[in-house]
Amino acid sequence: MNRESTDVRPLSAEEYEFSFNPQRAFPDFATYRARRAPVNDAAQATLRKVADVPYGENPRHRLDIYPAAQVGAPVHVFFHGGYWRANDKESFAFVAAGLVQNGITAVVANYELCPGSTLDGTVDSALSAVEWTRRNIGGHGGDPGAISLSGHSAGAHLCAAALAEDWQARGLDPGFLRGAVMISGIYDPGWAMGTSVNAELRLTPEIAARHNLERRTVTAHCPTHLFVGGREPWRWVDLTFQYAHHLRREGHDPEVHVLPGYNHFDILDQYLDVGSPIFGAVLRSARG
Repeated sequence: MNRESTDVRPLSAEEYEFSFNPQRAFPDFATYRARRAPVNDAAQATLRKVADVPYGENPRHRLDIYPAAQVGAPVHVFFHGGYWRANDKESFAFVAAGLVQNGITAVVANYELCPGSTLDGTVDSALSAVEWTRRNIGGHGGDPGAISLSGHSAGAHLCAAALAEDWQARGLDPGFLRGAVMISGIYDPGWAMGTSVNAELRLTPEIAARHNLERRTVTAHCPTHLFVGGREPWRWVDLTFQYAHHLRREGHDPEVHVLPGYNHFDILDQYLDVGSPIFGAVLRSARG
């Protein structure tokens, strides 16, 4: 399925793959994780960590908690990317380091992955991780009424799903969500259907439509910050602006930033720099 592009001409299969498969646009993607590995290893070795906390029955229903030193600290939940079918929380401990140093309890969550699950299970598991955090983080010193989110790529989509969830149906007031930072996100899964990645995602038009966050009412009324790399394919950049338009239609006023010089994978380096635009937005979201 090669969806209609915003371009005036139809895209070839190669152009479509380049535009909507970040690994095709940046074939050296693995080098960026390798470059961050020493920092990630140091975070794993030095931070206090409550590891592999179950929030459900599926083996992927696990999260790591990095408690701040003080009781009652604000809480930040991070969702990794991987196009809903790859990666693990163990590679993202580096996200927690700056947060803990700034008095914020960090939660790095796993969630169900395709093709073992469908996107239905992926999204529901991420929402369950947020719900578990709201109901239980007080036992780990965090403030359950002050939870913020961030996510990269597919993780940004999961953050957007949390902003659109009917939390009252789960017995929760959505006011516990204080802010969200969404990085290089894809918010309408339909764009993935025309890529080779869909061999693993197994998206159908019905599944994609259910999880199109550009068509969902936003129930959480909190600040939102959207980032995308200036070196990403412009059609991928446009995904961020499409979602920003949706937020505006919903009455929100998102911050939207295109960061010059960053691609889809090295943009995560911003979590390593407390003075960076993304980390600054994460801090503001966490502190309310």
